Amino acid sequence: MKTLLYATDYSKNSVSALQLAYNLSQTLGTRLVITHTFNFPTVLGVEGQDDRPILEGNPVKIHRAQLEKFCTEHLGNKWDDPKIQLEPVQNSSVIKGIISKAEEYHAQLIVVGTKGASGLEEMILGSTTKKLIEKAPCPVIAIPNNVLPRNMDTMVYATDFEEEDIHAIQKLTEIAKPLKAKIKVVHISTNEEYAGDLLMEWFKEMLNSRVDYSEIEFELLFSEDVFDTLRIYLGVVNADMVVMLEREKKGFLKKWFHRDLVKKMEDKGEIILMSFNEHNHKTLFF
Repeated sequence: MKTLLYATDYSKNSVSALQLAYNLSQTLGTRLVITHTFNFPTVLGVEGQDDRPILEGNPVKIHRAQLEKFCTEHLGNKWDDPKIQLEPVQNSSVIKGIISKAEEYHAQLIVVGTKGASGLEEMILGSTTKKLIEKAPCPVIAIPNNVLPRNMDTMVYATDFEEEDIHAIQKLTEIAKPLKAKIKVVHISTNEEYAGDLLMEWFKEMLNSRVDYSEIEFELLFSEDVFDTLRIYLGVVNADMVVMLEREKKGFLKKWFHRDLVKKMEDKGEIILMSFNEHNHKTLFF
């Protein structure tokens, strides 16, 4: 069964992500696995844990009960469904815990909330978002805490006109089609870096030959401030989600820029972000 994995740290920042993950799983007809990574033993009498809570009982059962409470509070009785599974996981790393569950269930998507708690413990999101995007075996959707449940009618894919982008957009259409969403493919270039109209025409031709979806539009913008131009464009087209592929190669979406953009998008907290990486941009199979 196709699987959408949602990871929570129980913070208020993850509530919007839970509600959107549930709605998305219903629309796509997938199983929804809800997970929480706990990183300390909860068995009575464990030595060396004097500074952490000590709880009696099976730690997995304890954390499953906490997941049930969280889901009941924010989903009501909708979570009590055969296609929804609660899966706490013990791991010293939140990222490794999430990835282990994604691999166990062969997840097609990971959904998380942005602006998780910070501190000594490695909590979901904030700085962890970028690391998860880099290492995840499938695309990651990061949802700001102030984004209300919504229809994803308009998706903006930021492209570097590379073949990897074609694969990613091809997979993105597998989500866009059941949502009846428009995909706006945008490239932002400085006048100095622009490679010419022939590259854009090649890209459009290649994409149209591989992707059978009529709701795709193309936009070419020129600016010296890529982030600000992208931010304005997202507002103009009333985008619900921005999508990009993290890559090692140079280009306007080169890796260091992607990391910075993820951080800025989190700080703005205005739009959903979906990220592929160079290892998983061919892995969606809805």
